[in-house]
Amino acid sequence: MRHLVILALVSSSLLACGNNNGGGGGGDDQQMIDAPTLTGDKYSLSWGPVTVPPGGENTQCIWMRLSNTSEIKVHSLHNTLTDGSHHLIVYKDDQHTTEQPTRMDCQPFTGALNSTGMIAPIAITQRKDDPIFLPNGVAYTFGAGQMIKLEMHYKNSGDTDLTVMGTVDFYAADPATIQHEAAILFAGSPDIDLMAGETETLHQFFTPPANTSFANANFFAITGHTHSLGTSVKVRVGMQGGTLNEIYAPNPFKWDEPETATPAEFKSPAGGGFDFECSYTNTTAGRVRFGESADEEMCFFWAYYYPSIGSKVCFHTESFGSANVCCPGDSLCSYIEQML
Repeated sequence: MRHLVILALVSSSLLACGNNNGGGGGGDDQQMIDAPTLTGDKYSLSWGPVTVPPGGENTQCIWMRLSNTSEIKVHSLHNTLTDGSHHLIVYKDDQHTTEQPTRMDCQPFTGALNSTGMIAPIAITQRKDDPIFLPNGVAYTFGAGQMIKLEMHYKNSGDTDLTVMGTVDFYAADPATIQHEAAILFAGSPDIDLMAGETETLHQFFTPPANTSFANANFFAITGHTHSLGTSVKVRVGMQGGTLNEIYAPNPFKWDEPETATPAEFKSPAGGGFDFECSYTNTTAGRVRFGESADEEMCFFWAYYYPSIGSKVCFHTESFGSANVCCPGDSLCSYIEQML
C-alpha cells in the first residue's frame, strides 16, 4: 500500500534501532546498545533509476530473480531510497516465473491480497537508509533463484525533476542458526472520512477473524501509518473493553518517517486483538477519504512476528457490520482490493 514504511527490526535482545546510529531506544538514562551489523552472503536488486517530473506520481513494479543458486535464509536486509521514493515494498514471489526487469504500472499491494498466498511482502520501507535485522533464529526462506517483486510508489512534490531509485541488499545467515520463519501482519481500517478544516480521530478494534489465528505469534516490532494529514497513531493490544497494553504511541508522530517501536515481544491474547487509533487535521479545503493517493488518507499499522502463518493484510470496517477481515482468505478481500 502507498505511504508505507518498513520497520528497522532489531534482535529481540536489543533495544536500539539501526536507523538511529545505535540509538532510538528511549530516554537519556537508558543505556544505548550498538545495533547489529549487516553480515553474511549478500544479494542485491535495484529498482530504477527513473526521472520523475514535478507533480509526477505513480506505482511501478519489477520482477527479478536473486542470484542465489541454492536455498538461503535471509536474516537481514538493507534498503536505500532516493528523494521522491514514497515507499518501496519488497515481496517474495513464488507465483511468477518470468522476470520483468522493465518497470510497469501496477496496483499497490495486490500481492498481499493475492488469493493463492504465493506472493508475500517481507519488507516495506520509506526511509532513505533502512537496515532490517530480524530476531535471533528468525529469517525468510528463499529458494534457489528466488523471484522478488519490487513495488515502488513515487511522487515528486517539488518543482524540478527528481531521479528516483531504490536498492535492496539481502543478507543470508547460517541455516543452522534459524528456527523460525518471519511474517507481517498489516492491519487497519478503510473507514476514513475527514471533513475540510476539521481535526478528527478514527478509533477501532481489530479482532483476528476465525480464519486467521495469531495465538502462537510472537510480535516483536510495530510501525504506524497515515498519509500527510496524520498527526498521531496509537496501538494497544489486549481484550476489547478490558485491559489493554499500549505498544505504539510515538510523540511526536512523523507520518513520513514513522517510528518503529521494538517493545519486548508480545502476544495478542486469545479472543483479544488490537485497539488502534489515528488522528488527523484536515488542512485541505475539501473532504478526504481512504485511498492510495497522496491526496487521500490511511490508518494502518504493521507488526512483524514469528512463527509465520503467512503475511496477512487485515481490516476492521464498520461498513459491513463491524467486520474483521484478513486477506487472503475472505470474500471481502476482492472489495478491499477494488478500494486500493
